Amino acid sequence: MNRTIRIGTRDSELALWQANTVKGALVAMGHNAQIIKVKSTGDLILDKPLYELGITGIFTKTLDVAMLNGDVDIAVHSMKDVPTALPQGIVKAAVLKRANYLDILAYNDNEEFLGQREGVIATGSLRRKAQWLNRYPTHTVVDLRGNVNSRLEKLNNSDWNGAIFAAAGLERIGLEPENTLGLTWMLPAPAQGAIMVVAMEEDDEVREICAQLNHEETDICTGLERAFLRELEGGCSAPIGALAYINKENIVHLKGILLTVDGSKKLEASLEAPLGKHHNLGVDCAKSILSRGGKRLMNELQNANLHAHVFSTRKLTEEQLQRFSPSVRVNSEDFIKINPNRISPIQLKKEMKNVVFTSKNAVESLLTNSNPEELKFENIYCVGRKTRRFIQKRIGKVTHFEKNASDLANYLVEYVEGTEVTYFHGNLSLDILPNILEENNIAVHAIEAYRTKLSGKKIADAVEGVLFYSPSTIESYLTNNDPNKIAYCIGETTASEARKHFKDVKVSKIPDVESVIDLVNENYT
Repeated sequence: MNRTIRIGTRDSELALWQANTVKGALVAMGHNAQIIKVKSTGDLILDKPLYELGITGIFTKTLDVAMLNGDVDIAVHSMKDVPTALPQGIVKAAVLKRANYLDILAYNDNEEFLGQREGVIATGSLRRKAQWLNRYPTHTVVDLRGNVNSRLEKLNNSDWNGAIFAAAGLERIGLEPENTLGLTWMLPAPAQGAIMVVAMEEDDEVREICAQLNHEETDICTGLERAFLRELEGGCSAPIGALAYINKENIVHLKGILLTVDGSKKLEASLEAPLGKHHNLGVDCAKSILSRGGKRLMNELQNANLHAHVFSTRKLTEEQLQRFSPSVRVNSEDFIKINPNRISPIQLKKEMKNVVFTSKNAVESLLTNSNPEELKFENIYCVGRKTRRFIQKRIGKVTHFEKNASDLANYLVEYVEGTEVTYFHGNLSLDILPNILEENNIAVHAIEAYRTKLSGKKIADAVEGVLFYSPSTIESYLTNNDPNKIAYCIGETTASEARKHFKDVKVSKIPDVESVIDLVNENYT
């Protein structure tokens, strides 16, 4: 071939290393090749994390344009930066043998912070951030942008504990720092460590030449990882990891992961198949995750810039989030923190004829102080079905329960054995139950089992409704917000407090979280 193959590349040191690797391979095959440097948008915009730039292919788009304009014949990319859907007219021409796919931690000073509550890690990758926070939820992750050289320089001049890099990038340009740690537990980005060559679909001559550079095993594995990514419909704006490999018995293994941005939720799937029957592993792995909550999680990620319809003042589980109608966008966070008190062992070893709980928090706090076998409770009374189930599972039979504190107090006035009760409660519990009992000459021995700390925050003005689970969550909400939304309440006690502040108050039929969610769904039907 007399024609000189023009190789388009970014002008960073790593990108040039990759382009020169392809050039060297082409020259070794007897072809002429020339490198054309093109500055990408991803290199130009250095003041925002990648996931905030709002488009996929941030490092490939400019090279795509150069190819479509006929300025270059092929382009060389870090394969993890390439969108799963290539522009019309551009096709994959080759995938080079994969290098080290691991992420590594470059750290200042020492590794002691890994065992400590506080730590500061830098990365511009949402995937790395989410996995780090999932493993170290009390650490802080700060943004880090720029090429490999500038990121290392920023780390050296900072007070951060460390920063995360792709091992292949550092190794290729010989910049691996002295203090590094391989993050074998962190799943890499799909196709991390691989180099991809793309060409124009109509250029049969160049495609035939580049096909000789293709490494079949890497092509298979990265293809499955990218199929997983494509099925999830995730780009740089979603924390997604995937890794495939082929073992000595020719079994293809694939593991995929999807997380929330803060790392609080993680969905994983692992599948395997014999080589030759592996083609659906990527799609099947993604479908497994989507069927177990991944669909809602992806919707949350994709709608992150859209306002939520409702806000829950209790952190919701994945199962609870899936209960919402698909059209309802929801955010959740704990607006109160529960801290168990120390209760005297002598006090707890006494025989108690009538014991009252108005919340599950009180039961859980009690059990941090005593083994259930040591408790000598004759009659147990409580509020709520879930509290009753928890007591029966952990302590023993519940004599009677009611939906709210007022109804339970009125029941006790009529039917309690004796003239006194022991009441386990929190520091912010309402006085409804003890007041009714004492007005009817029933003595109340109150034991503060836990303390409630208000931890509310300002929520978006666009939120239309708020889910409340106790009077304390209302108090916490009002420290930073106005009562100008719909109040969805778990029971009548909470609703009574809400009516003092909110104009529109709705009460669930059953006092549990699921019923409050159903109440929201009814309002958005």
